[in-house]
Amino acid sequence: MWRILAVYVVALPLAAQNPLTLQDAVRLALERHPSVEAGRSAVMAAEVKVAGARSGYLPRIGYSETWLRSNNPVVVFSSLLTQRQFTPANFEINSLNRPAALNNFQSQVVLDQPIYDAGLTRLGVKSANLERSMALEDERRIRMELIAGVVRAYYGAVLARESLNVADEAVRSAEADLNRAQALRAAGMSTQADVLSIQVHLAAMKEQQIRRRADFEVALAALNETLGLPLSEQHELATVLTRASIDEESLEAYEQGSLQARPEARQARFAVGLAETESAAARAALLPQVFAHAGFEVDRQRFLNRGGANWLASSSFRWNMFNGGADKARIDAASFGLQRARALENQAEAQIRLQVRRAYADFRSANQRIEVAEAAVSMAEESLRITKNRYEAGLSNVTDLLRNETALLESKTRLLAAVYDQRLAAVNLALAAGNLTPTSEVLN
Repeated sequence: MWRILAVYVVALPLAAQNPLTLQDAVRLALERHPSVEAGRSAVMAAEVKVAGARSGYLPRIGYSETWLRSNNPVVVFSSLLTQRQFTPANFEINSLNRPAALNNFQSQVVLDQPIYDAGLTRLGVKSANLERSMALEDERRIRMELIAGVVRAYYGAVLARESLNVADEAVRSAEADLNRAQALRAAGMSTQADVLSIQVHLAAMKEQQIRRRADFEVALAALNETLGLPLSEQHELATVLTRASIDEESLEAYEQGSLQARPEARQARFAVGLAETESAAARAALLPQVFAHAGFEVDRQRFLNRGGANWLASSSFRWNMFNGGADKARIDAASFGLQRARALENQAEAQIRLQVRRAYADFRSANQRIEVAEAAVSMAEESLRITKNRYEAGLSNVTDLLRNETALLESKTRLLAAVYDQRLAAVNLALAAGNLTPTSEVLN
């Protein structure tokens, strides 16, 4: 009964761990990470700016309420006229020169409508749309970089776990060697020095085991931080660390595709378009503009009665002939801004090409390293098997045995590192090409 209870208590924490695949980790990060929310908010703000720019096509309607009291002859005369309260008695000289103080409650509704604004509203809408497109690309860049970060953290934790497994296996192998050496010493076929050498080797393997366990705990905490989860939360990492299998394209295809798909490249092109629009807006300030104006007005001696109403309709023509050279300065500044945007676009394209070349080279070299490491592991395992048999037969010494044990451990570690690097290189290649999504092939 006590044994069953002990097994249940030990197994309970393990059962509480939730299986977590790489796709699950990516989904959690995209749902929880603050950077995604920040990018989404920037897009929403840009969309609001588009709506604000489009409002330039609509009329401006305003309402005002004004109270005035004065005995100024001109004010009183005009107020009586607008109130429709002027009488023949008001023509009396004394009333004209020294009128009594008069109240005027004025209500106005004013409408202004641009008829032709030299295209400034249209250019403003275009600029707002370009800024929204840039915000969308920035959000996509954030999501892609977050996916790459999740893959890095997830496989980092898997690598730490597999390294711990290799260290555990090395400890078990060293313990078996120690038992074998003690048995040979008891049979008179070995010496105490051999036993002590293996005990030193076992201590070294246990030290590696302790380090790998600590590395695994830290890697899990780093994964939780990337996912926005409590650092102490435990997971059963369900996706194993295997070699990525993707349809590899030519370097030229990756480069050309990246210049079309990368958010940075698209943002640079949008920035050029935005600079062109700003330059056109600066030149449009030199063109004439036409506006329509309408108003309805009610003037009263009392707030609710004794008043009159009138309306007004007009149009205006404005042409900025000269304003001290400010327009020319804005045009020149916009021209230099356009030159800068085009230079930054060329720089962005060169950087993207370099990133693609680096990721492509890393991916190909990691594939080659895996082949070399797999062959090394096979040879190290066979060498260790032969050495163990020779040691048991007294044909090999403990130094050869320990050297082969260490060689196998190092070979397996290098293989794990090569597979990990190949996985990350595949993700970085998709990131550099601009096609990394939650459903990308490199995440399978």
